[in-house]
Amino acid sequence: MRKHPIARRPDVPVEPLTVLCLSPIDEDHMCLQTIIGHTKWKMFSARDLPTALALIRKHHIAVVLCERELQKETWFDLIENVNTIPESPSVIVASRMADEHLWAEALNVGAWDVLAKPFDKVEVIRSVQAAWQRWYDQLDSMAEMNTMQT
Repeated sequence: MRKHPIARRPDVPVEPLTVLCLSPIDEDHMCLQTIIGHTKWKMFSARDLPTALALIRKHHIAVVLCERELQKETWFDLIENVNTIPESPSVIVASRMADEHLWAEALNVGAWDVLAKPFDKVEVIRSVQAAWQRWYDQLDSMAEMNTMQT
């Protein structure tokens, strides 16, 4: 079944899909780069939460793929922080221990999805595209509300 193209509003910026890999594990960054290397997506990398938050504030990051356990923080700390950012990215939690408990917990506090590791190319692309669509729709809704207010 063919999907309809996304209707783009002229007042919503159209940029390449941006993904931030937040993980202290080198293999995660390399694997994600291999998976998205054939796309036009732009990938950023961070190994800790402060670096990730700086990148999110500086760039228009649409999706963050975050390792469950960071060095000092967790994916939950990322969610708490990005929820304070107006154009907050969609968050995907990644873990070797991706089970129903993590999935339910993550979705209940605002994550978009949970992915099992090692990464599966099809699942990563599907999840990132859906997370980007959520982020884009959120941006589109905010632009529409601003247009209606003026």
